[in-house]
Amino acid sequence: MAQPNGDHNAAAKPPPTPSPLRFSKFFQSNMRILVTGGAGFIGSHLVDKLMENEKNEVIVADNYFTGSKDNLKKWIGHPRFELIRHDVTEPLLVEVDQIYHLACPASPIFYKYNPVKTIKTNVIGTLNMLGLAKRVGARILLTSTSEVYGDPLIHPQEESYWGNVNPIGVRSCYDEGKRVAETLMFDYHRQHGIEIRIARIFNTYGPRMNIDDGRVVSNFIAQALRNEPLTVQAPGTQTRSFCYVSDMVDGLMKLMNGENTGPINIGNPGEFTMIELAENVKEVSSIKSFYQSCSPNSFNRFVFINSLISLVVQLINPKVEIKMVENTPDDPRQRKPNITKARELLKWEPKIKLKDGLPLMEEDFRLRLGVPRNN
Repeated sequence: MAQPNGDHNAAAKPPPTPSPLRFSKFFQSNMRILVTGGAGFIGSHLVDKLMENEKNEVIVADNYFTGSKDNLKKWIGHPRFELIRHDVTEPLLVEVDQIYHLACPASPIFYKYNPVKTIKTNVIGTLNMLGLAKRVGARILLTSTSEVYGDPLIHPQEESYWGNVNPIGVRSCYDEGKRVAETLMFDYHRQHGIEIRIARIFNTYGPRMNIDDGRVVSNFIAQALRNEPLTVQAPGTQTRSFCYVSDMVDGLMKLMNGENTGPINIGNPGEFTMIELAENVKEVSSIKSFYQSCSPNSFNRFVFINSLISLVVQLINPKVEIKMVENTPDDPRQRKPNITKARELLKWEPKIKLKDGLPLMEEDFRLRLGVPRNN
Protein backbone atom coordinates (compact mmCIF):
# COMPACT_ATOMS: atom_id res chain seq x y z
CA MET A 1 0.00 0.00 0.00
CA ALA A 2 1.23 3.48 -0.85
CA GLN A 3 2.84 5.52 1.89
CA PRO A 4 1.28 8.91 2.60
CA ASN A 5 3.65 11.86 2.39
CA GLY A 6 2.76 14.00 5.39
CA ASP A 7 0.26 13.85 8.22
CA HIS A 8 -2.54 12.21 6.29
CA ASN A 9 -4.63 9.33 7.53
CA ALA A 10 -4.11 6.02 5.77
CA ALA A 11 -6.83 4.63 3.54
CA ALA A 12 -9.74 3.18 5.48
CA LYS A 13 -10.09 0.26 3.09
CA PRO A 14 -7.92 -1.55 0.52
CA PRO A 15 -7.85 -0.21 -3.03
CA PRO A 16 -10.44 -1.39 -5.56
CA THR A 17 -9.52 -4.53 -7.49
CA PRO A 18 -7.96 -3.73 -10.86
CA SER A 19 -8.90 -5.43 -14.11
CA PRO A 20 -8.62 -9.28 -14.13
CA LEU A 21 -6.25 -8.83 -17.07
CA ARG A 22 -3.63 -7.72 -14.58
CA PHE A 23 -3.64 -11.21 -13.04
CA SER A 24 -3.67 -13.30 -16.22
CA LYS A 25 -1.43 -16.39 -15.97
CA PHE A 26 -0.83 -16.94 -19.66
CA PHE A 27 -1.03 -13.51 -21.29
CA GLN A 28 0.39 -10.25 -19.99
CA SER A 29 -1.76 -7.46 -21.38
CA ASN A 30 -0.45 -3.98 -22.03
CA MET A 31 -0.73 -1.27 -19.39
CA ARG A 32 -3.63 0.96 -20.41
CA ILE A 33 -3.01 4.58 -19.48
CA LEU A 34 -5.39 7.54 -19.73
CA VAL A 35 -3.92 11.05 -19.99
CA THR A 36 -6.46 13.85 -19.60
CA GLY A 37 -5.21 17.08 -21.14
CA GLY A 38 -2.80 14.94 -23.16
CA ALA A 39 -2.86 17.27 -26.17
CA GLY A 40 -1.47 20.10 -24.09
CA PHE A 41 2.09 21.22 -23.40
CA ILE A 42 3.14 18.89 -20.57
CA GLY A 43 0.57 16.24 -21.44
CA SER A 44 1.87 15.68 -24.97
CA HIS A 45 5.44 15.29 -23.74
CA LEU A 46 4.18 12.79 -21.18
CA VAL A 47 2.44 10.88 -23.97
CA ASP A 48 5.69 10.79 -25.97
CA LYS A 49 7.51 9.24 -23.02
CA LEU A 50 4.75 6.73 -22.25
CA MET A 51 4.58 5.62 -25.88
CA GLU A 52 8.28 4.75 -25.82
CA ASN A 53 7.33 1.70 -23.76
CA GLU A 54 5.92 -0.95 -26.10
CA LYS A 55 3.87 -2.39 -23.21
CA ASN A 56 1.86 0.83 -22.84
CA GLU A 57 -1.41 1.66 -24.56
CA VAL A 58 -2.22 5.36 -24.23
CA ILE A 59 -5.61 7.04 -24.43
CA VAL A 60 -5.70 10.84 -24.55
CA ALA A 61 -8.83 12.78 -23.62
CA ASP A 62 -8.70 16.50 -24.45
CA ASN A 63 -11.21 19.19 -25.43
CA TYR A 64 -8.50 21.26 -27.21
CA PHE A 65 -9.22 24.47 -25.29
CA THR A 66 -5.48 25.01 -24.87
CA GLY A 67 -4.18 21.75 -26.36
CA SER A 68 -3.65 20.89 -30.00
CA LYS A 69 -3.75 17.77 -32.17
CA ASP A 70 -0.48 18.95 -33.69
CA ASN A 71 1.27 18.06 -30.43
CA LEU A 72 0.25 14.43 -30.94
CA LYS A 73 0.34 14.11 -34.72
CA LYS A 74 3.15 11.56 -34.73
CA TRP A 75 1.02 9.15 -32.70
CA ILE A 76 -2.29 9.48 -34.54
CA GLY A 77 -2.98 6.17 -36.22
CA HIS A 78 -0.56 4.22 -34.02
CA PRO A 79 -2.10 0.92 -32.86
CA ARG A 80 -1.27 1.61 -29.21
CA PHE A 81 -2.65 5.17 -29.23
CA GLU A 82 -6.16 6.56 -29.09
CA LEU A 83 -7.28 10.20 -29.12
CA ILE A 84 -10.70 11.27 -27.83
CA ARG A 85 -12.18 14.76 -28.01
CA HIS A 86 -13.70 14.92 -24.55
CA ASP A 87 -14.38 17.45 -21.80
CA VAL A 88 -13.60 16.00 -18.37
CA THR A 89 -16.56 17.83 -16.83
CA GLU A 90 -18.56 15.05 -18.51
CA PRO A 91 -18.18 11.39 -17.40
CA LEU A 92 -15.82 9.21 -19.41
CA LEU A 93 -16.27 5.44 -19.59
CA VAL A 94 -13.05 3.66 -20.53
CA GLU A 95 -11.11 0.70 -19.17
CA VAL A 96 -7.68 1.78 -17.93
CA ASP A 97 -5.04 0.89 -15.35
CA GLN A 98 -3.56 4.34 -14.70
CA ILE A 99 -4.91 7.87 -15.02
CA TYR A 100 -2.71 10.94 -15.39
CA HIS A 101 -5.16 13.77 -14.73
CA LEU A 102 -3.63 16.92 -16.26
CA ALA A 103 -6.75 18.50 -17.77
CA CYS A 104 -7.03 22.19 -16.84
CA PRO A 105 -5.75 25.43 -18.36
CA ALA A 106 -2.64 26.47 -16.41
CA SER A 107 -1.94 29.95 -17.79
CA PRO A 108 -3.71 32.92 -16.15
CA ILE A 109 -4.75 34.21 -19.58
CA PHE A 110 -6.65 31.00 -20.25
CA TYR A 111 -7.96 30.07 -16.81
CA LYS A 112 -9.28 33.59 -16.19
CA TYR A 113 -11.02 33.65 -19.59
CA ASN A 114 -13.82 31.47 -18.20
CA PRO A 115 -13.27 31.15 -14.43
CA VAL A 116 -16.47 29.20 -13.81
CA LYS A 117 -15.42 26.60 -16.38
CA THR A 118 -11.95 26.50 -14.84
CA ILE A 119 -13.23 25.61 -11.39
CA LYS A 120 -15.70 23.13 -12.89
CA THR A 121 -12.79 21.47 -14.67
CA ASN A 122 -10.84 21.24 -11.44
CA VAL A 123 -13.71 20.04 -9.26
CA ILE A 124 -16.18 18.16 -11.49
CA GLY A 125 -13.43 16.95 -13.79
CA THR A 126 -11.48 15.52 -10.85
CA LEU A 127 -14.66 13.96 -9.44
CA ASN A 128 -15.31 12.26 -12.77
CA MET A 129 -11.76 10.91 -12.99
CA LEU A 130 -11.89 9.67 -9.39
CA GLY A 131 -15.21 7.98 -10.14
CA LEU A 132 -13.58 6.29 -13.12
CA ALA A 133 -10.59 5.22 -10.99
CA LYS A 134 -12.95 3.77 -8.40
CA ARG A 135 -14.95 1.81 -10.98
CA VAL A 136 -12.00 0.24 -12.78
CA GLY A 137 -9.50 0.07 -9.90
CA ALA A 138 -7.03 2.43 -11.55
CA ARG A 139 -4.28 4.42 -9.90
CA ILE A 140 -4.73 8.15 -10.49
CA LEU A 141 -2.21 10.99 -10.48
CA LEU A 142 -3.35 14.61 -10.17
CA THR A 143 -1.13 17.39 -11.44
CA SER A 144 -1.80 20.00 -8.80
CA THR A 145 0.17 23.22 -8.74
CA SER A 146 2.43 25.50 -6.77
CA GLU A 147 -0.50 27.93 -6.87
CA VAL A 148 -2.01 26.02 -3.92
CA TYR A 149 0.58 27.91 -1.85
CA GLY A 150 -0.86 31.23 -3.04
CA ASP A 151 1.34 34.21 -2.21
CA PRO A 152 3.54 32.24 0.21
CA LEU A 153 4.69 33.52 3.57
CA ILE A 154 7.47 30.92 3.80
CA HIS A 155 10.31 30.46 1.33
CA PRO A 156 11.06 28.08 -0.27
CA GLN A 157 7.72 26.28 -0.20
CA GLU A 158 7.56 22.77 1.24
CA GLU A 159 4.64 20.36 1.05
CA SER A 160 3.61 20.79 4.68
CA TYR A 161 2.88 24.51 4.11
CA TRP A 162 -0.88 25.16 3.91
CA GLY A 163 -0.57 28.27 1.77
CA ASN A 164 -1.76 31.87 1.71
CA VAL A 165 -4.54 32.00 -0.89
CA ASN A 166 -7.19 34.63 -1.63
CA PRO A 167 -10.43 32.60 -1.91
CA ILE A 168 -12.32 35.31 -3.83
CA GLY A 169 -9.67 36.76 -6.17
CA VAL A 170 -9.45 36.60 -9.95
CA ARG A 171 -6.97 33.71 -9.72
CA SER A 172 -9.03 31.76 -7.20
CA CYS A 173 -10.79 29.64 -9.82
CA TYR A 174 -7.43 27.97 -10.44
CA ASP A 175 -5.78 28.18 -7.00
CA GLU A 176 -8.80 27.07 -4.99
CA GLY A 177 -9.93 24.68 -7.72
CA LYS A 178 -6.68 22.76 -7.39
CA ARG A 179 -6.90 22.84 -3.60
CA VAL A 180 -10.38 21.30 -3.77
CA ALA A 181 -9.08 18.75 -6.28
CA GLU A 182 -6.42 17.70 -3.77
CA THR A 183 -9.10 17.42 -1.08
CA LEU A 184 -11.20 15.18 -3.30
CA MET A 185 -8.19 12.98 -4.06
CA PHE A 186 -7.52 12.34 -0.38
CA ASP A 187 -11.19 11.88 0.47
CA TYR A 188 -11.54 9.21 -2.21
CA HIS A 189 -8.28 7.66 -0.96
CA ARG A 190 -9.48 7.48 2.64
CA GLN A 191 -13.12 6.60 1.96
CA HIS A 192 -12.80 4.29 -1.05
CA GLY A 193 -9.16 3.17 -0.97
CA ILE A 194 -8.34 4.73 -4.34
CA GLU A 195 -4.62 4.65 -5.13
CA ILE A 196 -3.72 8.34 -5.54
CA ARG A 197 -0.66 10.36 -6.38
CA ILE A 198 -0.49 14.18 -6.16
CA ALA A 199 2.23 16.24 -7.83
CA ARG A 200 2.49 19.95 -7.09
CA ILE A 201 4.16 21.15 -10.25
CA PHE A 202 6.04 24.43 -10.47
CA ASN A 203 6.72 26.59 -13.53
CA THR A 204 7.68 24.46 -16.51
CA TYR A 205 9.07 25.49 -19.90
CA GLY A 206 9.96 23.84 -23.19
CA PRO A 207 8.78 23.17 -26.74
CA ARG A 208 5.01 23.20 -27.45
CA MET A 209 4.21 25.90 -24.88
CA ASN A 210 1.43 28.15 -26.14
CA ILE A 211 3.25 31.07 -27.73
CA ASP A 212 0.92 33.70 -26.26
CA ASP A 213 0.09 32.05 -22.95
CA GLY A 214 1.27 35.04 -20.93
CA ARG A 215 3.99 33.35 -18.88
CA VAL A 216 7.42 34.89 -18.67
CA VAL A 217 9.64 32.47 -20.59
CA SER A 218 7.27 32.05 -23.53
CA ASN A 219 6.56 35.80 -23.47
CA PHE A 220 10.24 36.75 -23.59
CA ILE A 221 11.11 34.34 -26.39
CA ALA A 222 8.09 35.27 -28.51
CA GLN A 223 8.59 39.00 -27.95
CA ALA A 224 12.28 38.83 -28.81
CA LEU A 225 11.57 36.87 -31.99
CA ARG A 226 8.86 39.38 -32.98
CA ASN A 227 11.13 42.34 -32.19
CA GLU A 228 8.72 43.52 -29.50
CA PRO A 229 9.68 45.01 -26.10
CA LEU A 230 10.08 42.52 -23.28
CA THR A 231 7.17 43.14 -20.92
CA VAL A 232 7.96 42.82 -17.22
CA GLN A 233 5.09 42.98 -14.74
CA ALA A 234 5.57 45.55 -11.98
CA PRO A 235 7.30 45.69 -9.57
CA GLY A 236 9.63 43.16 -11.19
CA THR A 237 10.87 41.75 -7.88
CA GLN A 238 8.68 38.64 -8.15
CA THR A 239 10.71 35.44 -8.27
CA ARG A 240 10.09 32.31 -10.30
CA SER A 241 11.86 29.02 -10.92
CA PHE A 242 11.65 26.96 -14.10
CA CYS A 243 11.83 23.24 -14.81
CA TYR A 244 12.40 21.82 -18.31
CA VAL A 245 9.49 19.73 -19.51
CA SER A 246 11.41 16.45 -19.87
CA ASP A 247 12.49 16.68 -16.23
CA MET A 248 8.88 17.37 -15.24
CA VAL A 249 7.64 14.31 -17.13
CA ASP A 250 10.32 12.16 -15.50
CA GLY A 251 9.19 13.36 -12.07
CA LEU A 252 5.52 12.66 -12.79
CA MET A 253 6.27 9.12 -13.96
CA LYS A 254 8.46 8.39 -10.94
CA LEU A 255 5.65 9.57 -8.67
CA MET A 256 3.00 7.52 -10.48
CA ASN A 257 5.05 4.34 -10.35
CA GLY A 258 6.40 4.87 -6.83
CA GLU A 259 4.90 4.12 -3.42
CA ASN A 260 4.13 7.61 -2.10
CA THR A 261 0.80 9.37 -2.41
CA GLY A 262 2.25 12.85 -2.20
CA PRO A 263 1.70 15.69 -2.41
CA ILE A 264 5.24 16.12 -3.68
CA ASN A 265 6.73 19.26 -5.19
CA ILE A 266 8.08 18.75 -8.73
CA GLY A 267 10.06 21.73 -9.96
CA ASN A 268 13.45 23.36 -10.28
CA PRO A 269 14.66 25.17 -7.13
CA GLY A 270 16.70 27.68 -9.15
CA GLU A 271 15.20 31.16 -8.68
CA PHE A 272 15.47 34.67 -10.14
CA THR A 273 13.57 37.95 -10.12
CA MET A 274 11.85 39.37 -13.19
CA ILE A 275 13.48 42.79 -12.90
CA GLU A 276 16.97 41.27 -12.64
CA LEU A 277 16.23 39.23 -15.71
CA ALA A 278 15.06 42.27 -17.66
CA GLU A 279 17.75 44.70 -16.51
CA ASN A 280 20.52 42.28 -17.39
CA VAL A 281 19.21 41.68 -20.90
CA LYS A 282 21.16 44.60 -22.34
CA GLU A 283 24.29 44.08 -20.21
CA VAL A 284 25.21 40.47 -20.81
CA SER A 285 26.87 39.83 -24.16
CA SER A 286 27.31 36.08 -23.84
CA ILE A 287 27.11 33.23 -21.39
CA LYS A 288 30.89 32.86 -21.51
CA SER A 289 31.56 36.49 -20.59
CA PHE A 290 29.01 36.26 -17.79
CA TYR A 291 30.67 33.18 -16.31
CA GLN A 292 34.07 34.91 -16.47
CA SER A 293 32.83 38.07 -14.75
CA CYS A 294 30.62 36.45 -12.14
CA SER A 295 31.87 36.24 -8.54
CA PRO A 296 31.52 32.88 -6.75
CA ASN A 297 28.94 34.26 -4.30
CA SER A 298 26.74 35.65 -7.04
CA PHE A 299 27.16 32.75 -9.46
CA ASN A 300 24.45 30.48 -8.08
CA ARG A 301 22.02 33.35 -7.71
CA PHE A 302 22.50 34.69 -11.22
CA VAL A 303 23.30 31.63 -13.29
CA PHE A 304 19.63 31.06 -14.14
CA ILE A 305 19.01 34.76 -14.72
CA ASN A 306 21.85 35.30 -17.11
CA SER A 307 21.57 32.00 -18.88
CA LEU A 308 17.98 32.89 -19.65
CA ILE A 309 18.93 36.40 -20.70
CA SER A 310 21.79 35.26 -22.91
CA LEU A 311 19.86 32.51 -24.61
CA VAL A 312 16.51 34.26 -24.95
CA VAL A 313 17.78 37.69 -25.87
CA GLN A 314 21.40 37.82 -26.96
CA LEU A 315 20.99 34.85 -29.27
CA ILE A 316 17.67 36.10 -30.62
CA ASN A 317 17.48 39.89 -30.49
CA PRO A 318 20.22 41.86 -28.65
CA LYS A 319 18.48 45.20 -29.38
CA VAL A 320 15.24 44.34 -27.61
CA GLU A 321 13.74 46.94 -25.29
CA ILE A 322 12.31 46.52 -21.79
CA LYS A 323 8.80 47.67 -20.89
CA MET A 324 7.26 47.65 -17.42
CA VAL A 325 3.54 46.81 -17.36
CA GLU A 326 0.87 46.64 -14.68
CA ASN A 327 0.82 43.48 -12.62
CA THR A 328 -2.12 41.12 -12.35
CA PRO A 329 -3.96 40.92 -9.00
CA ASP A 330 -2.75 38.34 -6.46
CA ASP A 331 0.41 37.63 -8.43
CA PRO A 332 2.70 35.65 -6.06
CA ARG A 333 5.81 37.52 -4.95
CA GLN A 334 7.91 34.39 -4.54
CA ARG A 335 7.88 30.95 -6.05
CA LYS A 336 10.56 28.36 -5.29
CA PRO A 337 10.03 24.68 -4.50
CA ASN A 338 11.63 22.75 -1.70
CA ILE A 339 12.26 19.43 -3.48
CA THR A 340 13.74 17.52 -0.55
CA LYS A 341 10.91 14.97 -0.63
CA ALA A 342 11.26 14.48 -4.39
CA ARG A 343 14.95 13.81 -3.93
CA GLU A 344 14.49 11.46 -0.99
CA LEU A 345 11.29 9.62 -1.95
CA LEU A 346 11.44 9.63 -5.75
CA LYS A 347 15.20 9.89 -6.27
CA TRP A 348 14.36 12.74 -8.63
CA GLU A 349 15.81 16.16 -9.29
CA PRO A 350 15.98 18.30 -12.43
CA LYS A 351 18.86 17.62 -14.80
CA ILE A 352 18.36 20.00 -17.74
CA LYS A 353 20.01 23.39 -17.37
CA LEU A 354 18.50 26.52 -18.83
CA LYS A 355 21.40 26.91 -21.24
CA ASP A 356 20.49 23.52 -22.68
CA GLY A 357 16.70 23.71 -22.53
CA LEU A 358 16.02 27.20 -23.83
CA PRO A 359 17.59 26.77 -27.28
CA LEU A 360 15.24 23.84 -27.89
CA MET A 361 12.28 26.02 -26.94
CA GLU A 362 13.59 28.88 -29.08
CA GLU A 363 13.90 26.61 -32.12
CA ASP A 364 10.34 25.36 -31.60
CA PHE A 365 9.04 28.95 -31.41
CA ARG A 366 11.00 29.93 -34.53
CA LEU A 367 9.40 27.13 -36.51
CA ARG A 368 5.88 27.98 -35.35
CA LEU A 369 6.31 31.72 -35.83
CA GLY A 370 8.11 31.34 -39.16
CA VAL A 371 11.11 33.33 -38.00
CA PRO A 372 14.35 32.07 -39.62
CA ARG A 373 17.64 32.15 -37.77
CA ASN A 374 20.08 34.81 -39.00
CA ASN A 375 23.45 33.19 -39.49
